[in-house]
Amino acid sequence: MLKINELNQFYGGSHTLWDVQMTVPTGSITCLMGRNGMGKTTLLKCIMGLLPTQSGQIDYEGMELRDMTAERRAELGIGYVPQGREIFSQLTVEENLRIGLPIRKDRRRSIPESIFEMFPVLKQMLKRRGGDLSGGQQQQLAIGRALIIEPRFLILDEPTEGIQPNIVHEIGDVIQRLNRENGLTVLLVEQKLPFARRVASEFRIIDKGRMVVGGNISELSDELVKEHLTV
Repeated sequence: MLKINELNQFYGGSHTLWDVQMTVPTGSITCLMGRNGMGKTTLLKCIMGLLPTQSGQIDYEGMELRDMTAERRAELGIGYVPQGREIFSQLTVEENLRIGLPIRKDRRRSIPESIFEMFPVLKQMLKRRGGDLSGGQQQQLAIGRALIIEPRFLILDEPTEGIQPNIVHEIGDVIQRLNRENGLTVLLVEQKLPFARRVASEFRIIDKGRMVVGGNISELSDELVKEHLTV
């Protein structure tokens, strides 16, 4: 579904991504891993069009994304849940969810009931402001907002960060269900190894802006973890 070829990105005078090569197979749940500051979030933002790239290709289902706006990428069916959630704290849960409705191809005006089936707490709190929710509830809202557009490809940046264990497990179940039942392809950044091993089908490791290793999640050995992930 996604193929990145020799992607380079600079931040000021710093070369942050070095000739990155990465694939995300259609129907997979691919986990992008690496120590802090290695370029994971930068790469996701480049895929979404939130950061400029210097050279290379980002191929999504045969379409080159580099010259497209972030809005156009969303219209193509790419959903994005940023690190830190970035919900609109002064808007209600309902208003946060409605933001994505105009991007839907069917232009429906109501929030799909499927969102509330996955995250029942959002229906209970529709009129509550986003900033008044707990961290876990805000993450559910952020994921629900991304799912409003009915994406075919969902990108999540550390969806379990700062979340209580029961909601972490629930988020994992939702990701697997969407992948299994809806055929949703997923790319996520994740630091928690147990979560990654439970949810993901593929892994990719980035180190100092370079892609160093990848494969089936069953191939993520203790040796690779020690070499590239242990702090």
